Amino acid sequence: MAGNSQRRGRRTSNKKGATVGSGGQRRKGLEGKGPTPKAENRKGHKAYRVSNAMARNAAKRKPVARRGGKGQSEMVVGRNPVFEALRDGVPATTLYVQQFIDNDERVREALNLATGRGTINIMEAPRPELDRMTNGLNHQGLVLQVPPYEYAHPEDLAEAAYDDHEDPLIVALDGVTDPRNLGAVVRSVSAFGGHGVVVPERRAAGMTAGAWKTSAGTAARTPVARATNLTRCLEQYQKAGLTVVGLSADGDTEVHELEALSGPVVIVVGSEGKGLSRLVGETCDFLVRIPMPGGAESLNAGVAAGVVLYEAARRRMR
Repeated sequence: MAGNSQRRGRRTSNKKGATVGSGGQRRKGLEGKGPTPKAENRKGHKAYRVSNAMARNAAKRKPVARRGGKGQSEMVVGRNPVFEALRDGVPATTLYVQQFIDNDERVREALNLATGRGTINIMEAPRPELDRMTNGLNHQGLVLQVPPYEYAHPEDLAEAAYDDHEDPLIVALDGVTDPRNLGAVVRSVSAFGGHGVVVPERRAAGMTAGAWKTSAGTAARTPVARATNLTRCLEQYQKAGLTVVGLSADGDTEVHELEALSGPVVIVVGSEGKGLSRLVGETCDFLVRIPMPGGAESLNAGVAAGVVLYEAARRRMR
């Protein structure tokens, strides 16, 4: 009997059951691991490899020579616009502050941001002087001096790509006059591994403070070139071996069908209202359209460029 009791006792002691304090551990085991990370953040996923490859390519690129001339200096006026420009990384040389200004929260934040950069001069000026500098605009006691943008030359964009043993991926804008659209295109070019943006010298948006803000800082590493004549610029690109692809609602080919996007290419985007100009459209090797099953008539330049750049990047990462 005693032996049987000992055997039963041993069997009983080996049974797996709940122990003191195990409730919390079991509950944790039943809990999920949180939301699934995005594809580009999951190791082993194709999107993760694509994202890392783009980042490596962008990091190793050489800076593009700035031989396309300079734009004009610009004044950002008003407390909110000055604060937002400083917060968003718009380059600046001098912050002018009105003497005896009412030191509210926006003024303090702007001063802290300017001081934190260490490269911006902070100067005090009487109100009449700020009125003169801004031609009587409502500056609210804060004026930010933005230096002229240094443009690249169109040839530099393709040459820099070839120097890095990459096929050029360039966006040219035809008749786009809103600086925010230009900034959005610059941001998309940077995101999808492009080599720069070309804008016409006249009747087109330039790299203003508004374009810098919309680019979300990517304008610091994505060159913008300025062309005296966009049609001749595209012809020069063709002679250098690049395919010129224009976006048009009447294009014969849908963007996902165009094999040329996997090679050296210039994507030409027109204005939202008028599209491509006649001469530019006739210069293009292909006219492609973006299918829009939702029925929209057109997309703004920033969105349209992003769609085509994504397709080009996808083909190049196969």
